[in-house]
Amino acid sequence: MANSALHLSIESREGKTVIIPAGDWLIGDLGQVDKQIRNVCDKAGADHVQFDLSQLGRIDMSGAFALSRLVRRSSEPNADRHFTGNHPYARKLMMAAHENSNVCPIPRPHPQFKDVLIRVGCAVQDMWDDFVGTMAFAGRLFQTLYNTLLHPSRLRWASIFSVAEDAGMNALPIVGLLSFFMGAVMAFLSANLLAEFGASLFTVDLVGLAVLREFAVVITAIILAGRSNSAFTAEIGSMKMQQEIDAMVVLGIDPYEALVIPRVIACVLMIPLLVFAAMVTGLIGGALVAWLQLGISPTLFIARMYEVISIQHFWVGMSKAPVFALIIALIGCRQGLLVEGNVDSLGRRTTMSVVQALFAVILVDAIFAMVYMELNI
Repeated sequence: MANSALHLSIESREGKTVIIPAGDWLIGDLGQVDKQIRNVCDKAGADHVQFDLSQLGRIDMSGAFALSRLVRRSSEPNADRHFTGNHPYARKLMMAAHENSNVCPIPRPHPQFKDVLIRVGCAVQDMWDDFVGTMAFAGRLFQTLYNTLLHPSRLRWASIFSVAEDAGMNALPIVGLLSFFMGAVMAFLSANLLAEFGASLFTVDLVGLAVLREFAVVITAIILAGRSNSAFTAEIGSMKMQQEIDAMVVLGIDPYEALVIPRVIACVLMIPLLVFAAMVTGLIGGALVAWLQLGISPTLFIARMYEVISIQHFWVGMSKAPVFALIIALIGCRQGLLVEGNVDSLGRRTTMSVVQALFAVILVDAIFAMVYMELNI
């Protein structure tokens, strides 16, 4: 048996690169020859490499893997021309290492620009698929709602009132508080700006129009999207994870009728109340700032609003509320039904639910604004 110390010799014979491994090629000592093997891989052609195994001692799979790298790119890595000398199992180990090295090939890196295009394309495709899925879900929802309204006894009033209390009444304090501060901030900014032109009284006009037409309903929708929408997804998703929805289907209970319809009806019924409260508190915040900052009394503030701001601006804001409520409930329930049987899916779907609801609310509000502008409303 040759000396057990690991060693690697390289010779050139008749146009071939002869690799002479000596000693014991075990995992603990391979670091000594790793750089030398890499240099041979870079310089020598794999078809011209030959192993002389006559001086090789013990060898494990790690040593066989290191040596097999030298002929991995050869057209015939197991050909007899690559081996001389006798060893009881070195050649078999090297071939086994070579065959298993291709189980998980390293993917070729894409050019950076191409990779960006691929990611953008996948994102657009996902958005389109999600849009189509949402429209299909809306169609199923309206069909179920129509069938339920034809038979009012099938409505689950206990569920509707429970969701209305949780998503509507319990959200009233936070909606009112945020709307109050939003109206106050709007009045403060407009007061400072209009005071430079001697038009401080127009602060009432600006606050009234902004709160009635946009801020009250948008703030309410955003709060519901972050509060109730995520709750719908988490509740239904948790039931999906625990297979409660599958049990409902087995018992002949329609999940849309039992879970989705009550949430949609409750949101549509409660959001006008929340929007009205947001309008009132927003105007109170604006009136308070106008009184303290500009000396416009509450009586003058109300009289100016009554004189300048038409009632149609109130109905413009209120007309958006049911649409926003429908969008929020629809997206929240759909994402909940798409949850799979793990916590990671629940968290991902809850996040997607909130993001999609916020995006949809802003997009639909922009569409409303353009339509009302064209109609001169």
